[in-house]
This record gives sequence, structure tokens and C-alpha cells, in this order.
Amino acid sequence: MNAPAPTPAPAAPLRVRYRGPLADLPPATRALLMDRAGVAADASVRSRTARILEDVKQGGDDAIRALSRSIDRLVLEHLEVPRAHWMRALDALDPALRAAMERAARNIRTVHEAFKPVPVQCTPEPGIVVGRRPDPLPRVGIYAPGGKAAYPSSLLMGAIPARVAGVPDVIVCSPPSSTGFPSDVVCAAAALAGVDRLFAVGGAVAVGAMAYGTATIPRVARIVGPGNAWVAEAKRQVSTWCGIDSPAGPSELLIIADGTASAAAVARELLAQAEHDPDAAVLALLVGPGETAAAQLRQVEEALATQGREMPRLEVIAQALAARGALITVPSHGEAMAFASEWSAEHLSLMVAEPWRAPLLEGLRGAGAVFVGEHSAVAFGDYMTGANHVLPTGGAGVLHSGLSTADFVRWTSWQEVSPDAAARLADDVARFADAEGLPGHAAAARRVAAEARP
Repeated sequence: MNAPAPTPAPAAPLRVRYRGPLADLPPATRALLMDRAGVAADASVRSRTARILEDVKQGGDDAIRALSRSIDRLVLEHLEVPRAHWMRALDALDPALRAAMERAARNIRTVHEAFKPVPVQCTPEPGIVVGRRPDPLPRVGIYAPGGKAAYPSSLLMGAIPARVAGVPDVIVCSPPSSTGFPSDVVCAAAALAGVDRLFAVGGAVAVGAMAYGTATIPRVARIVGPGNAWVAEAKRQVSTWCGIDSPAGPSELLIIADGTASAAAVARELLAQAEHDPDAAVLALLVGPGETAAAQLRQVEEALATQGREMPRLEVIAQALAARGALITVPSHGEAMAFASEWSAEHLSLMVAEPWRAPLLEGLRGAGAVFVGEHSAVAFGDYMTGANHVLPTGGAGVLHSGLSTADFVRWTSWQEVSPDAAARLADDVARFADAEGLPGHAAAARRVAAEARP
């Protein structure tokens, strides 16, 4: 006779930094939740990063090898990874994983083709034509993380839009493993994305190499891709030398959920994003009158505890929730949207009834990406929908957008003025020029007009 199964222990609650009404949120806690940009490189990281970048700028390949020995305890025989190695990694990839990566690559390409910038022109007056043309950057660099974990998805998210935009030369840097090469799955992603060159260099060293150029690693016009605090700080410091994508920090999620959303779905998304990093910021705004929203808050807490027991990275999740997690009740969608616009989340999940009803979705501003409905899990956007997962964090979404083909072009503006239009423009142009103390401009306009008249 089998002994009865033991009764499961009750789920221990996961403590969040704040739980309760938005109106009662203490100013100091509100400031902490708002200031995710403060989770950034400290002074020692900034100064050490500056020294690394200067070493790479002055010493090139020799400095890269020396820094690899001192930082990673690795002796790099070759900085560049042979293409044959990528192809072997792709051929050896688990077939199911390869199919998933190929599916993701197709969707990324399809979505970014649809959003590709196109030339435009207009005629503000008869005889005046003004145009703008997107020209692909000559060379870009993709950073693919590969220290504690490898992220082939980030390589695809950077390289494929660059190719769609028409960039002729796409290079990738990714940290080497003990083999001296990046992880096999990153090498396989490089092959799938069709990049031109792959280098076994990581961290701030890689950013410096791509920004300044060395004998082996060519200088690029823009560097994109996520990374740790060292990578983020290095990108910030080289941004006067080359373009970078939006500032990137720890992962963020803001959920707006009313009574139509399941507590299990809210908890699922909070846990998934909190497992990224102890510094991740995850908030849920629970919309409804008084006790209705309070009851939903309690249900989400219970779901967090239940689902949390099954999470292998529970220790990381617990740290993130305790530091920058919140379950906040708000009485109306309007107040939730106002808070969301101020918080400017990397990921915003909209779990409400009729999300397409004005002014819900169309009224949201500043989010890196919005996920509409509880079935639109952020994980789908991270890997498979084709939307880009390289997104602004720390409130930078007020200014920056998610990575797209627009990040891989620069615009050429052109204009043409007919003789008749020149004659009509000259007097007003001359008046402007005289008012600004530029008589040469005024004279040039009048002379062109005189020459244009029969």
C-alpha cells in the first residue's frame, strides 16, 4: 500500500516593493520606481570602461588580445571566426531549434520589410520639388551577448533589419567561450542572418573595436545590440564617434489590467520579465473601483506565489520584485494611462477590455513595445512575432523607439527649383537674408531670379 502523498506546503508570498493604491504611493517609492535610469554603471565601471576604450583605440588588435588575457583569462589565437565554423555550427544545430530560429528570421524579415523607409517627395508650391531618400549605412556592427548566456535572438534582431535596410557590410562581435569562439548557437545565428564577418570579442573591448576600428575589425557607422553594464557604458562613451541604438538597461514591464484580465496572466508576465535580472523593474496597474481592484491585487499575489514555486530562477525573481516590483491599484483607465506615459516602459502589456477602443492603445505614449491582450505574451515578441526586441529602457522611450530598419539608414535631402519658381521666391528670400545680415544671400537670390526671367 502506497503512503499518501504529502500535502504541498502553502506558497510563500513574493514580496513586492509596493502594493496598494496609486494615491498612497509614497513619494520616495514613486521616485525609486520612476528612476530606472539610476540602475546604470557606477563610477568605477565608467572609469574602467574609459580606460579599456582608450587602450583599444591606441593599441588595436594587440590591446584586444592583452585585455582578453587580463579580463577573461583567454588567449585568442584568432580574433575573427572562420565562416566554415559558423556553417558547422548551423549544421550541428538541433533540428527543432534550427526550425524555430529560421521561423523567427522569416518573421523578422517580413515585419521589417513592411516598415522599411521609402523615398518621399512633395511640391509645396508649383516649380518647387523637395525630396528625401533613405541611404543605407555603409557598415554596421551588431553586438551579440554571450557571457553568462548566449542570445542568438538579439543577433537576428540586429542583423536582419540591417540587411533589409540595404546595409552592404554587417559585422558581429560576440564574447568567446573557453573554445576561443562564441557559443555555437550565436555562430549558427550569424550564418542564418547572413552577416559578413564574425569576431570573437566581447564587452567594452568589442564596442571600442567596432567604434574605432583595428587592423582586423573594421570601424562601423553604428553599433546596435544589448549587453551588460560594461557594454551599455561603452556604447554611451563611443556615441560621439559612431551611432548607437537606444540606451539599454535592465528589463522592464508595465501591465495595465482591468477586471477582465486573469490574475494568472498578469502573474505570468511579471515573473517572466523579473527573471531577467535582479535590477529588472516590473509593475502592474490594476484598474477598477476600490475593493474590486484590491481583490484583483490579492489574486495576482496568490498567482505570483503559486507560479513562482515552479520558476528555476526564483531567487533572481524575488530580488527583482523586492527591489523594483509593484502592484498598484488605480480607479480608472485614464489614471493608468497617465502613469504609463510617465513611466515609459520598455514593454507595456495592455490586458483590458476592448483595448482598441479610443483612447486606450492610441493614447499610450513612450512605451518601447505594446502587447495587446493577455495572449500577447512578451516572450512571443522576444523571439517570434518579428517585431524587434531591442527596445529603449529607463524612460528613454520618451525620445527613442525600438530598433528598426530606420536605424540603419541616413537620409539624403534634395530640392529642385524651376526658373519660374526662382523668380517668385527671390524677393522674399532676399528680405529674409537682409533681415539676418547676410547680403550675399540676398544678392544670390536676386541674381538667380534675374537670370531666370526671360
